[in-house]
Amino acid sequence: MPLPAFKWDSLRLRLRFRSLESRIVTLFLVLIVAVQVVGLLVIQQGIDNNARASIGSELNNGAKVFRRLLEQNAQSLRFGARLLARDTAFVAAIGNNDESDRSTIESALANSGRRIKASLSMLIGDDRTISATTNQAQSKGLEKMALSMLDAAEAADGAIGIAIVDHRPFQIVAMPIKAPITIGWIVMTFPIDRQLANEMREVTSLHTSVLTRDAQGKWLPVGSTFVGPSAQVVVDQLQALPATPTGPFDMMVETAQYSARLISIGEDNGQNASVLLARSIDEATADYRRLERWLIGLTLGGIFASALAIVFTAKRIAQPISELAVTAKRLEEGDYKVAIDSRREDEIGQLAHAFDAMREGIAKREQEIRRLAYWDTLTNLPNRAQFVLLLNDALHDARRREEALFVLMMDLDRFKHVNDVMGHSFGDALLRQVAGRLQLLLANRRQSSAQVARLGGDEFAVLLPAADIDAAQLMAAEILQALETPLSLEDQMVDIGAGLGIAAYPEHADDGETLLSMAEVAMYAAKQRNDGAVVYDAAMDKSSAKSLSLLTELRNAIERNEFRLHVQPKISLQTGRVVGMESLVRWVHPERGNVFPDEFIPFAEQTGFIRVLTRWVMEKSAELCRELASKGHHLKVSVNLSTRDLLDQDLPAKFADLLARHKLTPGSFCLEITESAIMDDPVRAQNTLERLSSMGLDLSIDDFGTGYSSLAYLKRLPVNELKIDKSFVLNMEKDEGDTKIVRSTIDLGHNMGLRVVAEGIESEAVWRLLAELGCDQGQGYFMSRPIPGDQLIPWLEKWRAPIAIGAEAEAVADVSYAK
Repeated sequence: MPLPAFKWDSLRLRLRFRSLESRIVTLFLVLIVAVQVVGLLVIQQGIDNNARASIGSELNNGAKVFRRLLEQNAQSLRFGARLLARDTAFVAAIGNNDESDRSTIESALANSGRRIKASLSMLIGDDRTISATTNQAQSKGLEKMALSMLDAAEAADGAIGIAIVDHRPFQIVAMPIKAPITIGWIVMTFPIDRQLANEMREVTSLHTSVLTRDAQGKWLPVGSTFVGPSAQVVVDQLQALPATPTGPFDMMVETAQYSARLISIGEDNGQNASVLLARSIDEATADYRRLERWLIGLTLGGIFASALAIVFTAKRIAQPISELAVTAKRLEEGDYKVAIDSRREDEIGQLAHAFDAMREGIAKREQEIRRLAYWDTLTNLPNRAQFVLLLNDALHDARRREEALFVLMMDLDRFKHVNDVMGHSFGDALLRQVAGRLQLLLANRRQSSAQVARLGGDEFAVLLPAADIDAAQLMAAEILQALETPLSLEDQMVDIGAGLGIAAYPEHADDGETLLSMAEVAMYAAKQRNDGAVVYDAAMDKSSAKSLSLLTELRNAIERNEFRLHVQPKISLQTGRVVGMESLVRWVHPERGNVFPDEFIPFAEQTGFIRVLTRWVMEKSAELCRELASKGHHLKVSVNLSTRDLLDQDLPAKFADLLARHKLTPGSFCLEITESAIMDDPVRAQNTLERLSSMGLDLSIDDFGTGYSSLAYLKRLPVNELKIDKSFVLNMEKDEGDTKIVRSTIDLGHNMGLRVVAEGIESEAVWRLLAELGCDQGQGYFMSRPIPGDQLIPWLEKWRAPIAIGAEAEAVADVSYAK
């Protein structure tokens, strides 16, 4: 079914994006856009910072201006009060203290206050009581504040303060009346309200709000240049703040954002008077935003112009490369006559010139490669590939003519030894002489249809078409006889022989590769028997077929969950407490039943399947260890590692992943290794062991005493435990020699700071003997045979150590005796 149109378009886009041209364009466009965007962000941040700094400066200046306005009003009040206090008629009227002069005093107070726009004027007599006022109600509210200012006013010829009456702030001035002694005080007030806020707005363009805060912390509006509900919004936002701000802060008034500053102007009886100055951020940054829009426009224009230039440049670079790719495709198809344009003088021209030179070189070398692909350069004989072609052609003719065909394969004896002792150049010369003898043999027999080839290394093959078994065996005998004559090379006489295998068509196989394989099987059989020439027999392949079958069954066993985890407890010989367990694998075959480990473990080690088996044991052991820990049984689990496991450089990483997935500590595991596994490759083994030890895993030498050179490496290996092989433990109570070996091993392990574990404990007498010798732990049939992992917890609950039982019996006897 054809693809929909949109899918074809998507496919074409993906293919185009994979081209060099599209990648160049994309890369440079991304770089340019990224640079421009970063630049815009930096500029925008700079604009915002400059705007904030400018607004902060305006607010600071506004605070100074407002204080200056307050100061000017205060000076106006002081001046008016001073004029009135020095008015002769006013002073005389006060001095007469006559009721008839009261109207004169009140008129003078009212006229003077009206002239300087004071909201209140009052006279306080020398008895410090209010004797006259222009606003009786306001006077009562200001009386306390006014009386507190009288002493300061008399001392400094006037005093200024802030008073709050009915939650409204007032500037208050007190001026003494002297004639020449103080005979009273004139007190005048000026309201700090919306009128002052409007004056502040006209002077500074800042929104101004006059506020008071009562003793309970509630903000109350007095006057503001914000209109309508906006004034209350300001108060509500200020009320919502967790604390009184000491510096600039942001606030939202309807849809506009402001930067504001709160200025305290006075305090009266627990109440506070403040002024809020606010500047619109949008208005302050309007000019900057216009500049920013210009920059965005210029950036977009620059990106567009750059894109055109990039596309043009990318085409100039990619188009010649695309043409060279087409040329390379034609070269791949074998067309070496295609013309390549190399007239450009830049790097593309140099590449085209190199392509042209490569074309000529490939054309010359392909012919040589064809020869090398099918001929052995050392002996000038056909190689394996050419021999297979010749064999298949001969098989075709043999089928057509219904004739037999034989393949003889031989492998030289002791050739590796000659190579190692005499050197590779000597070995090459030897192979050339062998090839010469074989060619000479065929030439002398005038076997024109026979072919000899070097298959590789020291293996040679002879093809005998249209022959019978007698002719093949005769040819084999002549070849072996020709090789019996010693070879003379560089004044050295070399005695060399060969093992030779024979396979026939159609008796043994009817295709070339199988026939070669069977001749090879017969050849190895001849070398093993040291029997010269051997004809292939199907019985030779039975063992290999059996091995292949076993490997297949092992792989299926993993997939079908046929393996079972068994464990054998490890007991402290001093206390009888279970301290660990050794993990073992059992195979429950669906047809053969229980397969003993000895039947499949060695084969698994030979084939490398042991790594898969070890991973399975590790995984199941970790699951069991975690289950035991969840139920209060903290046991160290021991897992056996084979030679192949130990040489696996990824083993530490695999263990780290296992511990992380099952949430186990490295101390939960003890890895058991045999001496033979260490000796196979001591350097790699020690490297792996050191990495495992550094992770915190315990390491144990298993079957200690049965290997070779163990002491030489034991002192260098980071092991924590020695396991005495059961062959020394089984007969300890009867064989004094075994007891001495075990005692020496325990002393050796303890002197090296290692834990010592004995295997094969099958009686209480051996247990107690090992305990007396100081052995730390033990395992064996006396305590428990290997049991399925899921039966370990019930076994732990039933376990009673002989030592513990003996202690209980002694305790019972003591109690009975006491009675």
